[in-house]
Amino acid sequence: MEGFKKVLVYLSKDNSIPQCAKFAQSITGHFCGSHEDQVPVNFCLSNNKFIVSDNEFQGSTRAFLKRPPFCPFKHLDATQLSLLREGTQSRGVDTGVAILLQTANKKILLTRRAKNLSIFPNLWVPPGGHVELNEKLLTAGLRELEEETGLHLKEGGYSSMMLGLWESAYPPGLSRGLPKRHHIVSYLVVTSNEEHSELQKRLCPNEEEVSACAWLEPSIIEAIVTFTDEKEAPKTLPDGLPPTVKITTLCDGLMKDTELPTLVLLNTGEDVERVSDGTKYALQLWLDNLKSQNHL
Repeated sequence: MEGFKKVLVYLSKDNSIPQCAKFAQSITGHFCGSHEDQVPVNFCLSNNKFIVSDNEFQGSTRAFLKRPPFCPFKHLDATQLSLLREGTQSRGVDTGVAILLQTANKKILLTRRAKNLSIFPNLWVPPGGHVELNEKLLTAGLRELEEETGLHLKEGGYSSMMLGLWESAYPPGLSRGLPKRHHIVSYLVVTSNEEHSELQKRLCPNEEEVSACAWLEPSIIEAIVTFTDEKEAPKTLPDGLPPTVKITTLCDGLMKDTELPTLVLLNTGEDVERVSDGTKYALQLWLDNLKSQNHL
């Protein structure tokens, strides 16, 4: 992924000319108080710049931008900042996109990142990645979906909607070392006209990036978003949940259906298989939207 020129984040405040964001600055903190972690912003991908502003502008979309409370860019002090490598400090903030693929029967596809990946290994996330030059957010997301899962969605066979933005860092907290990566990730929900059983037939994960896939029901997702890193993971399964969920694993080019203990998806903390924090944020936004639709 390092070989191509990336789309970087630009910031505008009080209608100022957008300026390229610095790697070490908190994008969320730029628009809200230091004690806050979520703020509404306006944004647009235009001319290979991902522009984020506190004011509405031509072509912009409005949504919430959020960071985790332990975001390293919220807590970096002057000494830590001075220890960042010069090449890291000058790299800017990258633009990412992730797709919550919703099926016609209201299941969401999550993938488990391969263990050998250098960033966020063994975490459950939706398909996604960097936005490349001259791509739109949706185009980039659909490309990543196909590259990671083999699923190609035909035009007219889906609809899409923006959910929100997440400020992502790796390592995710200063307890794991100084940050090496900084992204603003746009989460979109793409609703397929097909049920998960039909999409499953075309599933062909890329083993270099994905070790497993799962189609999750709203009841499982409700439980997942309940347990964030501010809460201790449950030791026993909450009432009403199945003990396991069906997943498709990939090993040596072979796909196999198996069962994963549901408690794994409710894990919190470091160095454990779990659903990522940004994914939990996006899933909560998806649930909120689903509930609002049901009340129409």
